Amino acid sequence: MKFTIERAAFLKSLNHVQSVVERRNTIPILSNVLLKADAGSVQLTATDLDLEIVETTSADVAQAGGVTANAHMLYDIVRKLPDGAQLELEQSGDDDRVTLYAGRSQFALQALPQEDFPDLTAGELTHTFKVNAADLARLIDKTRFAISTEETRYYLNGIYLHEVEKDNIAFLRGVATDGHRLAQVELPLPDGAAGMPGIIVPRKAVLEVHKLLENVEDDVEISLSDTKIRFAFANIVLTSKLIDGTFPDYERVIPQGNENVLEVDSNLFAQAVDRVSTISSERGRAVKLLIEKDKVVLSVNNPDSGSATEEVASSFDGEDLEIGFNARYLLDITSQLESNNARFLLADSGSPAIVRDNNDGSALYVLMPMRV
Repeated sequence: MKFTIERAAFLKSLNHVQSVVERRNTIPILSNVLLKADAGSVQLTATDLDLEIVETTSADVAQAGGVTANAHMLYDIVRKLPDGAQLELEQSGDDDRVTLYAGRSQFALQALPQEDFPDLTAGELTHTFKVNAADLARLIDKTRFAISTEETRYYLNGIYLHEVEKDNIAFLRGVATDGHRLAQVELPLPDGAAGMPGIIVPRKAVLEVHKLLENVEDDVEISLSDTKIRFAFANIVLTSKLIDGTFPDYERVIPQGNENVLEVDSNLFAQAVDRVSTISSERGRAVKLLIEKDKVVLSVNNPDSGSATEEVASSFDGEDLEIGFNARYLLDITSQLESNNARFLLADSGSPAIVRDNNDGSALYVLMPMRV
C-alpha cells in the first residue's frame, strides 16, 4: 500500500474516526484505524464492536492495499505536522510497520494486518428513509441532554426513535428520559419509515452522529432493523448496534391535566435560576418557585452557605403555587427553548410540569418536582 494525501483532509477524517476508538482496549486491533487505499481514495474505518465509522477521502494512490495502525497515535502525529504538508504513507507486504513521510519527518508505526480488523456488517436493514441533516441534528440536540447515564437502567441510555400518529398524521418521534426529566421531539414521518420498529439508539452513537452532522446540509440516509442502525451522509457511514431492551411507556408520565399556565421570559428566568442556584448545595441543587399572578419568586436556602431570592415578572392563570425543581434540570430545558417565552403547564406542587416552547410546537419537555 502506498498513497499521498494532503494533511488537512487526512486530519479531518482521522479526527472523525478516532473519536470512536476507546483509549484503553484489551483487544489490540480495536486501538487501530483501518486504512484501505484504492482508486483515488482512502477509506478509514474505526470500531469499538458496537459502533463503526467509515469515512472516505480523496488521495493519490500509487499502490492499492490496506493496513491498520494505532488510531490515536496516528492522529496525534498528523495533528502536529505543519499545515499544508503532503503526507506519504507506505507499507510493504512483508513489513509489520506502516511508514509516514512528511517533509523531513519520518514515522514508522507498528501495524497489524487488515484481515484481523473486525467487520461490523450491518446485515439486512429493513427500513430506509432520508431525513434532513438539520432536522436530525435538531432532534438529537433537543433530546440528548435527558439521556440517562445510569448503567443499571441501560434501556434509558439512548434516544427512543419510533413512529406515532396524531390526528391521522404520522410522525417520527425521538424521546429521552432519565426518570427526572423527559424530552420529546417530532418530525413528519419520512417516506420509507412507515412500519419501522421502535428502536433505542445508544448515547455514544447519538453523540457521534451529532458531532459529524456539523456543517452537513444534505439529507441523511437512515437504514435500520431491530438490531442495528446506519447513518450515511456526505462521505461518512456510521453503523451502530441498538440497545437491546424495552423503552418504558413514557406517555404515562406526561401529565394530561396540567391546566395552570405560567408564562415567563425564558432568558430572564434562566439567568435568575443560574444566579440563585449558586447558593445551593451540589448534591441537592434545589430551587423553590413561588408562583403568583404576575411574578415568580425564586429562592434557595442552604444551611451551610446562606440563602438567595430573586423575582422575575411573569403571568400565571392559577392559584398561587409553590413548587421545587432541580436547578440544573431547569437550565437544561430552558436552554433548548427557541422563543423568548417559556410556557410551564402546572397542576400542583407534587405533580410533574410540562414545559413548551411558544415557537416550537414539535418539542415537549417534562420535569419532575423536588421537595424543598
